[in-house]
Amino acid sequence: MTENTSEIVEKKSLNFIEQMIEKDLQEGKNGGRVQTRFPPEPNGYLHIGHAKAICMDFGVAAKYNGVCNLRFDDTNPTKEDVEYVDAIKEDIKWLGFNWGHEYYASDYFQQLWDFAVRLIKEGKAYVDEQSAEVISQQKGTPTQPGIESPYRNRPVEESLVLFEKMNSGELEEGTMVLRAKIDMASPNMHFRDPIIYRIVKTPHHRTGDKWKAYPMYDFAHGQSDFFEGVTHSLCTLEFVPHRPLYDLFIDWLKEGKDLDDNRPRQTEFNKLNLNYTLMSKRNLLTLVKEGLVDGWDDPRMPTICGFRRRGYSPESIRKFVDKIGYTTYDALNDLALLESAVREDLNARSTRVSAVINPVKLIITNYPEGQVEVMEAVDNPEVENSPTHTIEFSRELWMEREDFMENAPKKFFRMTPGQEVRLKNAYIVKCTGCKKNEEGEIEEIYCEYDANTKSGMPESARKVKGTLHWVSCAHSIPAEVRLYDRLWKVENPRDELAAIRESKNCSALEAMKEMINPDSLTILKNCYVEKYAASKKPLDYLQFQRIGYFTMDKESTPEHLIFNRTVSLKDTWSKINK
Repeated sequence: MTENTSEIVEKKSLNFIEQMIEKDLQEGKNGGRVQTRFPPEPNGYLHIGHAKAICMDFGVAAKYNGVCNLRFDDTNPTKEDVEYVDAIKEDIKWLGFNWGHEYYASDYFQQLWDFAVRLIKEGKAYVDEQSAEVISQQKGTPTQPGIESPYRNRPVEESLVLFEKMNSGELEEGTMVLRAKIDMASPNMHFRDPIIYRIVKTPHHRTGDKWKAYPMYDFAHGQSDFFEGVTHSLCTLEFVPHRPLYDLFIDWLKEGKDLDDNRPRQTEFNKLNLNYTLMSKRNLLTLVKEGLVDGWDDPRMPTICGFRRRGYSPESIRKFVDKIGYTTYDALNDLALLESAVREDLNARSTRVSAVINPVKLIITNYPEGQVEVMEAVDNPEVENSPTHTIEFSRELWMEREDFMENAPKKFFRMTPGQEVRLKNAYIVKCTGCKKNEEGEIEEIYCEYDANTKSGMPESARKVKGTLHWVSCAHSIPAEVRLYDRLWKVENPRDELAAIRESKNCSALEAMKEMINPDSLTILKNCYVEKYAASKKPLDYLQFQRIGYFTMDKESTPEHLIFNRTVSLKDTWSKINK
């Protein structure tokens, strides 16, 4: 584990999985060991749902002095790539975790093959030549038994020969599969002679062309857990009906030996579901391939790399996961809760800087022309003895256009003619008027300053109701600012996607285009930031004062600064959508 593990494993009430592990340890099961694994398939980038599983798998191992291994479930070469392997490892490390050992399901291809051959010899598996559609039809329904395959009782020798041919390259994909012979009348549909091997001719990213027959997930997963010595196999709730099959294959692997005190045990917990979020890898891949987003790490994507690029901290994601907890039932969590966790965390760690994203010029008419003062600004007032930095103050400043109103209502406490406001870290000023262009737009705002009200002076304590941020026109740097919002305009895009496809008989891409929020990205090019902000790097956490939390984008250069909004200072979405 990394040095920040102590932040992850906090004292709190035990969840049901922790209770189970403590009971196992008290009873001396598995020799007092705790070993978990995180088993992603390298067919895409990890998303926020995976973050919950990562926190569970690595978190309980750390809490009970165990080990969590990383195992890539690379049993489907048609969808897998080294790019995804590397990205997954980067994301896990960024979240604050390290694995004990790195494994691959492909490490066990020979052992799994030998096990399958043994099952054929024992009459527990057979080669079926029917199509996938026919096999599916023969499965029956939960209330009706299935129909046995005409190949179910084919001679063992014949199945052995055909199984070898499945891997030799002689046979085409889809022509044959290997099925476990269990019970076609079982109320558990997964027991109705499940497919455990199929033909795939795509070269594997690790084993190349060595294999043409590949194990299915249900056949590879439990055995891989056993080979590695996993004690607690933690999965999400959709694997509950798979658990009896998981246990059966392990029983067959060990030929009925008593494994109760030393065997992997599968336990399920709820997935992380968020409103206004679509997390299917298939749909995320469509967004990327069709150019609807700027790659897997687009800051609107629910991927871990997307959140990282947007400016989320790993601590905020872990704290969010901790808040929602682990249960045995699924629920839809509010995205606002995640954003709240991000605000809480970034408030404590972000550097405060000045930036103006919708600028209008403010001229202090009684300030000496050519004079420049250096003002002191605190990096983070939430941190005791916080460092400070300097910012230049001059006669001409940029201020936010929204902070001025020529004819303002009584409760408008920002800049308006005749009213005093404080310029943050500087002086109290009184607005004297403005200049408009021919279209009636405000071009310049005028004010006068009180030289005795500089921050820190005795008269600076004079009460005014508004404080505005600013940057010096002559000393600030142009920047592009990207304001990100929710990618989907519907609360439950997964269900809405299915409904649109069914009603309009259209593709997933066409349905997604209907649901995308047209305001999910707003690019502001005429912005200005203080010099200190320009010295920051991507993944540094910033607060643009009075605006929101930001980070520098990876595409930013010294010649073209780009900042991404992580999250606004307050939750305005809920109010807008009530």
